[in-house]
Amino acid sequence: MRSTRRCAVLVAVVMLAGAVVAACSPKPADSIDFAVDGALTTYNTNTVAGAASAGPQAFARVLTGFNYHGPEGQIVADQDFGTVSVVGRAPLLLDYEINQNAVYSDGKPITCDDLVLAWAAQSGRFPAFDAASRAGYSDIASVDCVPGQKKARVSFAPDRGFVDFGQLFSATSLMPSHVIADELGLGDGGVARALLENDAPVVDRIAKVWNNGWTLKPDLDLDKFPSSGPYKLQSVTEDGAVVLVANDKWWGAKPVTERITVWPRGADIQERVNEGAYDVVDIATGSSGTLNLPDDYVRIDAPSAGIEQLIFAPEGVMGAPPARRALALCTPRDVIARNAEVPIADARLNAAAEDAYSPAEVGAGPEFVAANPDAARAALENKPVIVRIGYQSPNPRHAATVGAIAKACAPAGITVQDAAGTNVGPNSLRNNEIDVLLASTGGATGSGSTGSSAMDAYQFHSGNGNNLPRYSNPQIDRIVSTIAVTADPKEVARLLGEGGPVLWADMPTLPLYRQQRTVVTSKKMFAVTSNPTRWGAGWNIDRWVLER
Repeated sequence: MRSTRRCAVLVAVVMLAGAVVAACSPKPADSIDFAVDGALTTYNTNTVAGAASAGPQAFARVLTGFNYHGPEGQIVADQDFGTVSVVGRAPLLLDYEINQNAVYSDGKPITCDDLVLAWAAQSGRFPAFDAASRAGYSDIASVDCVPGQKKARVSFAPDRGFVDFGQLFSATSLMPSHVIADELGLGDGGVARALLENDAPVVDRIAKVWNNGWTLKPDLDLDKFPSSGPYKLQSVTEDGAVVLVANDKWWGAKPVTERITVWPRGADIQERVNEGAYDVVDIATGSSGTLNLPDDYVRIDAPSAGIEQLIFAPEGVMGAPPARRALALCTPRDVIARNAEVPIADARLNAAAEDAYSPAEVGAGPEFVAANPDAARAALENKPVIVRIGYQSPNPRHAATVGAIAKACAPAGITVQDAAGTNVGPNSLRNNEIDVLLASTGGATGSGSTGSSAMDAYQFHSGNGNNLPRYSNPQIDRIVSTIAVTADPKEVARLLGEGGPVLWADMPTLPLYRQQRTVVTSKKMFAVTSNPTRWGAGWNIDRWVLER
């Protein structure tokens, strides 16, 4: 057993350094089955729904970028893809150079056109793009790119030197612009030119394809889904699983395992583990109930950077702060956190990490800890309401949470309905199908976090895609945008202290607890580690080894 652990640690260290893993087994298996904790609905994980899906877990080594998130959520440079150089600080200037050998799996070169598309789609400049977040990209003044070339200079606006610039143009953020160009008949470089020249009618057409053109379904046209990483998409099964195979056009170290099937989480995880059908499982702790592992499996439990929370709809019975505060007053946050075996989480603006900044963000105090139905009834002026709380099912942990809220809030005249469904997510709030979404950061079933509190805080910035309550407060906008360009710890702490009370008063969300992650692996698996960000354990699937 000791030698197995030593081998696993060695593999993890070697693969983090970016080297080819010399597998502990001389003959690794040809295929691995990997279960994740959300649906696999789109190849584009930068849309509101895509960022909240399990797509980041599946495609971190399919759609690569200038960096990726390591096992602690840290930024790791991906020099196989290219290099980033800081050439100016005031204003911030970055030079990006894509590897000369970098091509998509269809043979088309990866160019700066793809950076232009990523920036334009996520900058907020073009409202037709349904991007999850504009954090960092909105601070970019220009991307100097000659269409078809491998270099780009990214210039940030004066005084908008985005501190976490290493998060930009990372794994899963760069989509193949040439696919859109081909579909719209724009020719080589046509997407970049239209965006750089602000050709509004063409930009709207580009946005429509970017938003909806990469839906995952069994009969998809693979020509529209080229890969820029060690794996490429081979097929989508009728069960919604994606089959990844080694990309023969990949110019870096070849993936260890030829084929990985990524399965969306269903109700049968326990059964599939018992059968030995899954080699790796990466899910929110408790979301599949209590997992009883056979002797040939091990588990790792670790906190994520995402916060499980109640996200309120922008309209309807929960559209105004008084009703939100009423539900918050009768929500037994202490009971819910205790059932999850973790502390209550109060963080909104500093959610991605429990660090020295955490005490600066003012907590709720006793008012929103234990259920207080009398205070909730008074906040509603004794008017009864019906509240639909939705979450993606099946999820026993969330079902128990909704049940606890329903029981505690009934004496306040608040009737809580469990509105769970297999397709419940951010769009359910948009479509007024539910009043509250129970989910992690950005409405995700998984962690949902970027690993950066500064970026995650944009979920409260006006106009941000994953600002699901459509919350708008100029003071919070200023705080969020200032934190993004502030490196001084004292100033960050001051801003957090200023913003905390405002968010508790306005109540766009109600944080519950830090989502915990459970990674289950066969004892024959090596190089699998948990990851607190939305990319999860899939951040290094090309280094995974399954012993035959």
